[in-house]
Order: sequence, then C-alpha cells, then structure tokens
Amino acid sequence: MSTVGLYLLCLCLFISTTGAHYMYGFESCQFSSEDEHDAVFFYCVLYRNKQLIASYNSTEGKFTGYTEKIQDFVNGLNKNPHILNEMKHGLHKCQQGVPDLVNALAGSVQKPQVRVFSAKTATSHKPGSIICSAYNFYPKPITLTWLRNGEEVTSEVISTDEMSDGNWLYQKHSYLEYIPTATDTIECMVEHASLSTPELYKWEHYSESRKNKIIVGTAGLLLGLAFTAVGVIYYMNYTRGHVLVPN
Repeated sequence: MSTVGLYLLCLCLFISTTGAHYMYGFESCQFSSEDEHDAVFFYCVLYRNKQLIASYNSTEGKFTGYTEKIQDFVNGLNKNPHILNEMKHGLHKCQQGVPDLVNALAGSVQKPQVRVFSAKTATSHKPGSIICSAYNFYPKPITLTWLRNGEEVTSEVISTDEMSDGNWLYQKHSYLEYIPTATDTIECMVEHASLSTPELYKWEHYSESRKNKIIVGTAGLLLGLAFTAVGVIYYMNYTRGHVLVPN
C-alpha cells in the first residue's frame, strides 16, 4: 500500500499592534502499512505567506525551525512539556485511527472489469489494433501495460486517461498496434489498488480467429438454407396448377 496521510487543520491567529498576523498549523498522520506500527505524526507551522517555519516529527520527538528568527520560539516549544505531550497525544490518535481508515478504504475499492479484444484484424502488411479496456473501477489511478511473451511493449501503444463514468467509477483504455505471429503471447497487465498483485489478461487471438471462421461458416449455411427454401417454394407454386401426365 502506498503512503497514506490523514490531515487535520487548525488555524491559529496572532494579533499584533500593526494588524493581523496569521499562522497556520497542519497535523499530518502518515503510514504505509495496514497496522499502526509505522505511523508517523507531523505538525507543520506555516506563516501568512504559506512559508514553512517550523515542524514537529514524532520520529525525532521535537520541533525543528527553518528560519533564524524562529529558533527561540522553537526552543521554547521543545522545552514546554504541555506542548510535547500534545504532540504525543497526536501520535496516539494517529496510531488509533490507522486500522479504521484502512478498513474504510478497503471497503470503498472497486475491482476493474477488463476486456482484451481486437478492434482491427492484422494483415501480412498492416498491423491490427488490440484494445485492453478496464471498466467500473475505483479509486481512479490504474496502470495498463502490454506484455509480449512476458516482456513489456512500449512502442505502438496509446492509452487514454482515466475517464469518469459519472457514478464515482472510472474507465480506461489502452490500444496496441501489432502484427502477431503464431508463437507470440500478448497480455494486458492491470495494476490497481483493488488488486493485491497485478493481474494478466491474455489476448485470445486464435479463439477470435476460430470464432470468425464459425461466424462465416454459419452465415454461409444460413444463406444456403435460404436459397434452398426459396427454390422449394418456387417449385411448389409452379407445380400447384399443373397436372403431371405420365408417359
């Protein structure tokens, strides 16, 4: 799982005789595993022009200043047991919230539905077009990668951005122009937050070829039956008004 952060915002307002001065404080809880053991708590202090002037890091257990003028202020924070206890309490809340957030995120993911199919049949001189389409997935980020005999294909590949379906789900398509050979195996590898490991979807070009032959054969058979039916109907109508005289 990639690093995730929980963010809480508090606004501190300091008033001076020359006017209002704003100082913003951001609490950040970051973690990269499904338990709380690697959770890190940050508290960042920014001045009115959004300049970062100080921060607290739970792994160091202290505040760090980033300007010369703020050093005395930071030293005072590091000597203030009440402030440091508040930071430790922030880490505790961060650690407690990790399992609940992981469960909530796990319940919101939607596994993509994937199809790999031909859009244009290849010839001996012109490449065909193969499409890998992923539908109805959440969250938005997804990676579609083409593999030829297990090796990544980077040329002749065009991919769309993730597109919204309008129902909080997304779709994405990747196009590969390629002339396959009899020994080639072409796959689309899908990587998404809903998948614990990447999934491979094989392009069944031989199945498609057989299917096309079956469709052509079936069409020919139906056409032949139609001509036969027309001939029978014509013969019956022609002989209906005639009496056959034996020789």
